[in-house]
Order: sequence, then C-alpha cells, then structure tokens
Amino acid sequence: MALVKAGVVVLDCAEPEKLAGFYKELLEGEETDATANRVEIRGSEGMRMAFRRDMNATPPSWPRPENALQAHLDFVVDDLDEAERRVIGLGGRPLETRDASGPFEERGYADPAGHSFTLRLVTPTAPKQG
Repeated sequence: MALVKAGVVVLDCAEPEKLAGFYKELLEGEETDATANRVEIRGSEGMRMAFRRDMNATPPSWPRPENALQAHLDFVVDDLDEAERRVIGLGGRPLETRDASGPFEERGYADPAGHSFTLRLVTPTAPKQG
C-alpha cells in the first residue's frame, strides 16, 4: 500500500472561495471540499488543488526579484489563443507579452490573486533558461 495516497497543490490567498472559482472554471472541475479557511477542487483530468486562507498573503512579484517566485503552475492546452481568452475572461491577466508575429510554445499569466502560471502547447522537456 502506498504511503502517500494523493497530492494536492495548495496556494495561499486572501480569498480562497474566489480563487477556487477561477481554477474550477479554468480546469472545468468541481469543488470537492470546503471549510471556512480552505477550498479544494478537482479538475476534469484529475488535478487536485486547494486554496488556503491567509489574510497576510501577498502576491508574488515575478519576474521582479523583490518577492521571489513562490510557486509556478503549468497547464498543457491544445489552443493557446482559446485558453488565453478563457483565462482573461475568468479574471486572469497576462504576465509576458510577446511579439505577435507567430505562434509561441508558452505564455505566462497571473491568476486573480497574483500566482503565476504558464499555458503550454506541449509538455516541457528542456531546462529553464534565464
């Protein structure tokens, strides 16, 4: 029998209900548990995330070094433009703007609480550069 039964990515934030709603819609998932200080969801493909209330939470300032990157999520998508429209429609914002002259493998965003994440067309295989 496995010692660890499941893994959950947990993000601290001031408003866990609001942030859980953002990711629940983005991942086309469902809420699986909620207390006064924590909300957990499961995405349609099984990814589990939880959002814990921390009234002193401050968003990461990535890419600025003052408040180093605390966590980073990658989501693999089939269509970057469609996924970007959905992210922005749900209240996310772009972090990295790129020259619009052609397609790109990935794009960076922040969720409504400021946590960064990347939408990727393919699963990353190369080491991070820079």
